[in-house]
Amino acid sequence: MNPAYRLLQAAKRSEIDSLQRLAATCELVGDISRFVHALQKERGASNIYLTSGAQRFSERRLERISDSLKREQAIRERLDDLPQHAASNARLLKRIACVWAALDALPALREEIEALSISADAATRTYNRLIGGLLAVVFDAADTADDPDVTRSLVAIFHFMQGKELAGQERACGAIGFTAGEFDSAHRQLLLQLIDAQQRCFDTFSEFASDAAREHWQQQHAPRRQDGIQQLREQACTESTGQRLDRSLGETWYELTTARLDAMQQVEAQLAAELSQLCHRKIEQARSDMHDQQQLDASLHDAVEQCSTCEQLVDLFPQEATHELGQLTATAVESRLNRGLIDLMQSQNARLQHISDELESTRELLRERKLIERAKGMIMEHQQMSEDQAYRFLRKASMDQSKSMAEMAKTIIDLADILQKRQA
Repeated sequence: MNPAYRLLQAAKRSEIDSLQRLAATCELVGDISRFVHALQKERGASNIYLTSGAQRFSERRLERISDSLKREQAIRERLDDLPQHAASNARLLKRIACVWAALDALPALREEIEALSISADAATRTYNRLIGGLLAVVFDAADTADDPDVTRSLVAIFHFMQGKELAGQERACGAIGFTAGEFDSAHRQLLLQLIDAQQRCFDTFSEFASDAAREHWQQQHAPRRQDGIQQLREQACTESTGQRLDRSLGETWYELTTARLDAMQQVEAQLAAELSQLCHRKIEQARSDMHDQQQLDASLHDAVEQCSTCEQLVDLFPQEATHELGQLTATAVESRLNRGLIDLMQSQNARLQHISDELESTRELLRERKLIERAKGMIMEHQQMSEDQAYRFLRKASMDQSKSMAEMAKTIIDLADILQKRQA
């Protein structure tokens, strides 16, 4: 085997190692999804408990804490093992350290909530930071993926999880207002922002998700539940004239929005399973390709093609597009309204698509030129014409027939082929 193919096999082995590390980190996605779901429920119950002055949801809050503790143990085991798969990823290691510190601070937060020594808003912000850190781990753990299919799957699941978290924050905000019997201006504005921001996340999810995942997401939309949530949203976001809301709506809001989040959890579970299966399929395919001579030949051809367009790619990407993906992800998590990550990806995708379109356009022009040259040769041979005369003849025929010169050339070639077959 020559050096080029030995290097290609080494590249495949490196690709397999990378996919195996990615598969290991992707297993974390399911655990984080389940833990975040438990924390979201705990946050919502804690808000009603705090806003009602411990008059409501006392027992339910304890049940939610128990669920969170079970999920937390699985997360701690995963995070303890994850650095083995990310030894060279300093940003990820720092992210894990921050999440670990936030996990260690949870007992103190729960004690403050139990003693009613913290406001519902302050407790919500603390839960939000922990959940935001966990979501950032999801993306930072896998932002080195260079396979386009895996990248699309990661973008889809990350934005769905982010949208679900914003929906969870909407539930928490609504629980505070309805349980208090009123929404002040700040909470009304926050609710509107959360509704708008989560929809944008779900729109982005739909752009990158598989057909099966999109269909599953559509199936989770229960009309009666959505209508109920929408009615309560309108009450919450309509500025009151001094009339207080029925405080019992706090529990109605909680039940409806919790059912919605539970439905989202089912979609997340499917997305996590799809991601894991995709990674393992890629690993098996790479192992098979490594010993397939035809695939190695194809890989070598692709590598040569990619090298020929490297300078175009470098020239087309602006300086701001080279920022670290993890930093953009962190910004997206910390700001409900920030879409820097997806804007960057769409911008890059548009540029890559532009390059692809230009290359295809060039190939099409070459194909048309070959057709025209071949048709001209036939005309010159059968009509005893010069090259210029044949060209003018072809151009006039295309104008008379209202066809492009390439279409007319193809018609002439096809007709000549038919006549030759008949003569044969």
